[in-house]
Amino acid sequence: MVEKSADILMPGPDGSAIAPRGDTAPATAATERELVGILADVVAADHVSADSHFFTELGANSLVMAQFCARVRKRPDLPSVSMKDIYRYPTIRDLAAALAPTAPPPAGSAAPASSQEPASPPAPAARGASGRTARYLLCGTLQALIFLGYSTVIGLATSRAYDWVASGSGLLHIYARSFVCGGVGFVVVCAFPVAAKWILVGRWKAGDFPVWSLAYLRFWIVKALLHANPMIFFVGNPLYVMYLRALGARIGKDVTILSRSVPVCTDLLTIGAGTVIRKDSFFLCYRAHAGRIQTGRITLGRDVFVGEKTVLDIETAMGDGAQLGHASALYRGQEIPSGERRHGSPAQPTQVDHVRVPPARCGTLRRAGFALTSLLQLFLVYLPLVVGGMYMLFSEVPALRDRLDPKTPASTAGEFLTDTLVVATVLFFGAVVLGMAVLYAVPRLLHLVVRPDRTYPLYGFRYAAHRMTATLTNIRFFTWLFGDSSYIVPYLRGLGYDLSEVEQTGSNFGTEVQHETPLLVSVGSGTMVADGLSVLNADYSATSFRVSRTSIGARNFLGNNIAYPAGGRTGDNCLLATKVMVPLDGEIREGVGLLGSPCFEIPRTVERDTRFDHLRTGEELRTNLAAKNRYNLRSMALHLCLRWLHTVVLTAAGLASAALYGTLGHVVIACYLALTLVSSAGYYVLVERAIASFRPLRPRLCSIYDPYFWWHERLWKVPDHYLALFNGTPFKSLMWRLMGVRIGRRVFDDGCYITERTLTAIGDDCTLNFGSKIQCHSQEDGTFKSDRTTLGSGVTLGVGAHVHYGVTVGDSAVLAPDSFLMKGEEVPVNAQWEGNPAAPAAN
Repeated sequence: MVEKSADILMPGPDGSAIAPRGDTAPATAATERELVGILADVVAADHVSADSHFFTELGANSLVMAQFCARVRKRPDLPSVSMKDIYRYPTIRDLAAALAPTAPPPAGSAAPASSQEPASPPAPAARGASGRTARYLLCGTLQALIFLGYSTVIGLATSRAYDWVASGSGLLHIYARSFVCGGVGFVVVCAFPVAAKWILVGRWKAGDFPVWSLAYLRFWIVKALLHANPMIFFVGNPLYVMYLRALGARIGKDVTILSRSVPVCTDLLTIGAGTVIRKDSFFLCYRAHAGRIQTGRITLGRDVFVGEKTVLDIETAMGDGAQLGHASALYRGQEIPSGERRHGSPAQPTQVDHVRVPPARCGTLRRAGFALTSLLQLFLVYLPLVVGGMYMLFSEVPALRDRLDPKTPASTAGEFLTDTLVVATVLFFGAVVLGMAVLYAVPRLLHLVVRPDRTYPLYGFRYAAHRMTATLTNIRFFTWLFGDSSYIVPYLRGLGYDLSEVEQTGSNFGTEVQHETPLLVSVGSGTMVADGLSVLNADYSATSFRVSRTSIGARNFLGNNIAYPAGGRTGDNCLLATKVMVPLDGEIREGVGLLGSPCFEIPRTVERDTRFDHLRTGEELRTNLAAKNRYNLRSMALHLCLRWLHTVVLTAAGLASAALYGTLGHVVIACYLALTLVSSAGYYVLVERAIASFRPLRPRLCSIYDPYFWWHERLWKVPDHYLALFNGTPFKSLMWRLMGVRIGRRVFDDGCYITERTLTAIGDDCTLNFGSKIQCHSQEDGTFKSDRTTLGSGVTLGVGAHVHYGVTVGDSAVLAPDSFLMKGEEVPVNAQWEGNPAAPAAN
C-alpha cells in the first residue's frame, strides 16, 4: 500500500523507502524502522507508514500478521511480538511504543520457557530409537491381545446369558431371566474397572512414567475400561459421584458433575461439598508430556464452580467458593484462592459471577431417591427390554431364528443376501424414522413441565425431563446428516430453534451443534455458525437449575468450538473467533470481532474475506444456492447410503455369525466384536479416500459457493467416531496414516482430532493429548480457507489445545493445555507457547 508523498522516507534494512511520518519523531525510532521494514516486506509494499493501521489501511489479515510476528521473533535485537499485541496496537508506532520497555533477549539465546513448565527436552536422538520402537510394537501387540481377551470374555458371558434366557418359557419367564441377566451383567461390567484399578494400580500417586512401558500398559487398561464403562451414562446423577468414590476419588456431599470426561487417576482428585462441574470440562488428573505420562493432583474446595469447555491441568487447585469461567484453563501450578473468580486461558481475575441461579431445597433424601429411581428404571425396564429385545429379535425374525436352529438347512447365497438386505434396511431406516419422530415429539412434551426462567431443585422429575431433552435432541447422526447444508435450518426449527427470518446461505450451521434445550435458542437473521457451537441455556448451582433463552444476534459469524452462554454480551454483526470466550459483562459488543479468552476486540472482517461478497447477494446468490442445494442433497443421499451399506456389512457378519453360533458361541461373538471394529475402521477409511479420489488435498482460498468447497464439505460427513477406540495405542497412528496424514514413528495420540488429514504432517515421537485438535481450515462468513499444518519431531500438544491452519511447530516445542495456536504462526524449536491466542510463554 503506497502512502502519501508527504511522508518522510527512511531507508529500511533492504534499502527500500520506508516511512514513519516525520511530523512525529518517536523515541523508539530504531525499533520502528526495523519493524516497518519487516512489515513492508511481508505486505509486499514499497512504502509503509508507521501510522498505517494494519488491517483497515494496509489490508493485512491475521495470516499475514502472523508471518510478520514470526519474522520479528527471529530477530534477537527486536522485542517479541504476539498476535494479541498486533490487535491491541494495530500500527507500527503504537506497537513499538508498547514494546519499548521490554528488553530484547541477547543474541543467540533460547526461547523463553514458561514459568509453569520445565524446559522441554530436545527431540529424541536417532540412537536408542530401535529400543523405543521395540517397546512401541510390544505395547501395541499386548493391547491388541488384551482387547481380544476382553472380547472373548464378553462373548462367553453373552452366549451363556442368551442360552439361559432362550431356555425360558412364557413372556413372564423371559422377562424374569432378562432381568437377572441384565442386572448381573450391568453390575459385573461396572465393578470390573474398579477391581482392575485396585488390582493393577492400587492408589494412584503423583509421578510420571514413559509411554509404551509396562507401567503405561496398566494405565491404559484402567483408562480403557473406564471409558467403556456404562456408568458414564449416569453423568449428572448422584450414582456417578458414588462410582468415582469407589474408584478412590475424595468427593464431598452435594457435588454435581455434568462432564462426560472421565478422570482416570481418581485417587488424585479431591472435590469439596457443593461443587458444580459443567459439561465438556477436562479434569483428568493426568496428561502426556514429551513422551511421558504425568499424573498429579486436582483439588477443588467447597462450593466451587467449574465452567464449560474448561481444562484443569495437573497440580491445580481452587479454594472454597472459587469460580473458573467458561472456556478457561488452569495451568500446572496455578491456584484460585478461596472466594475469588478467574476466567481466561490461562486464568486471570474477573468480577463475573458464573453461578446465576439461586439455591433450592435439595437434600440427601432427594438425591438418594433420584439415584434409587434411576436404578429401578434401569433394572426393571431398560435392561430387560434390551436383553429380552435381543432374544425376541433372534427368536422371532426368521432370518436369524433359522440360522440359530442347527436343524434348519443352510441357506443359499440368494437367500442370505435377501435376508441381509431386508434386516439391514428395516433396522437402519426404521431407526432413522423412529428417531426423528421421537426427537420432534418428546422434547416438546417435556418442555411443558420445565418452564423457562423458573428455578427448580436438582434430582427431581423436572430435572430428569430436562436431561432427557438434552440427550434426545443432541443425537449427532442428524446434525451430521443435515449440517453444512440448507436443510439444517428446517431440522433445527423442527427441534424448536427460533431462527427468525432466515437468510439462507447453504452453510448456516455446521455438523456439530449442541444445546441444553432447543426450544430456548434464538439466532438472528443472517448469522452463520461453524462447527462446535454449544448453546448454554441452562444454569446450575449445587442444588438447583434453571433454563432460559439464549439469543445470538443477527449477521454474526461464530467460529469453531464456542460455548455461548445465556446472557452473552454480544449483539448484531459480530465475528466470534474460534475458541473465543463470550463475554458476560460490559457493554453489548456490536460491529466488531472478538478473539481470545478472555476476549478482546479485533476487526469484524478484513479485505481478503470480502472478495467473494458479490456471490452472496441477488441473482448470483439464488443461482449459487440452488446449485449448492442440489450438491448437498446428493451428499446427504450418499451419506445415508454409505451408513446403510455399513449396516448391511455388519448385518451380513451377524447373520454369518448366527449360523456358526452352535459350534462355539463365545468364540463367534468375540470374533464378531473384533471383526466389526476392524471392518468398520477399514470401511470408513476406504470411503474417505475414495471420496477424495485417493489424492491429497491442496490449500485453497475460495467462496463457499465454489464446487470445491461443496466437495470438501462432503468429506466432513464421513463418520470418524470409531477413531476414539484406538486412542492411546499405536493403531491410532496407523489409522491416521491410512487416512492420509503424514505421520512419523512412535507418535502417542491420546485423543487428538485432525480435520484435514492429507494437509497435516506430524513428526516422530510427538505427544498429542486428549481433546487436542489440528484444524487445517477455517470458514469466515462466505470465505473458505485451508492450508497445511506441520508439527516437528517431539512436539507436545496439551489437553484441549487447538492448532489452526498454515502453522509450523518446531521440534520439541510445547503447546500448553487449552491454547489456541492461530493460523500462520511459526513456533520455534524447543519453544513453549501458551494462551488463547497462543504466544511464547513468559519467563
